[in-house]
Amino acid sequence: MSLVLWLSLLLICVLGAMSPGPSLAVVLRQTVSNGRGHGIAAGCAHALGVAAWAAATVWGLGILVNRYETVYLALTWAGAAYLVWLGFNALRYASTPELQAENGTRETYWQAARSGLFISLLNPKLAVFFTALFSQFVTADQGLEAQLIMVLTASIVDGLWYTLVALLFSQAHLLAWLRRHVKRIEQMTGVVLIGLAVRVVIP
Repeated sequence: MSLVLWLSLLLICVLGAMSPGPSLAVVLRQTVSNGRGHGIAAGCAHALGVAAWAAATVWGLGILVNRYETVYLALTWAGAAYLVWLGFNALRYASTPELQAENGTRETYWQAARSGLFISLLNPKLAVFFTALFSQFVTADQGLEAQLIMVLTASIVDGLWYTLVALLFSQAHLLAWLRRHVKRIEQMTGVVLIGLAVRVVIP
C-alpha cells in the first residue's frame, strides 16, 4: 500500500472515529460517571470490536476480489454510492448532539470495557461502513501485509481517539468545546467521504 493511499485511509478512519454517535456517548458516560480509567477501558475495548469488524470485512472482500470480480465491482460501486449518501447526510444534517453523561453507580473496569466492546460489536452500521470504505482500497493482488495495515489502522485510530476523549474530556468544560466544533467535524467528514467516492468514478 502506497503512502498516499494509506494517508487517505488514515484520514477517513480519523474522521470516522471522531464522528459523534452512540460509541462516543458510552465512552463519555464511563469517563464522567466512573473516571478516566473507565473511559480508557471502554475506548480500548471498542477498538477491539472495530478490529473484528475490519478484519472480517477486509478478508471477505479479498475473497470477492479473487473469485467473483463482477460481484466485487458491484460492491465497489455500491460502496461508493453509500459513501456519497453518508457524505451528503453529514453535510446536510450536521448538528450538535446531546452529549450527556449519566450519574450512576460506579462500575468495574471490566463492565466499562464490556460496554465499549458491545457498542461496537452490536453495531451493524460498522460492518456497512467498513464494507463501503475498504472496497475502495482492496485490490486483487493485495497481500496480507497490506490487509493487516488496513485493519490495524482502523482499530488503532479508534482506540487512540477514544483514549484521547477519556483523557481530555474528563474535564467538564471541554464538553462545551466538543459541542461547538461537532458541526465542523461532520461537515469535513462529508466532504472527505464524497471525495473518496469520486476516486472510484474517476480512477
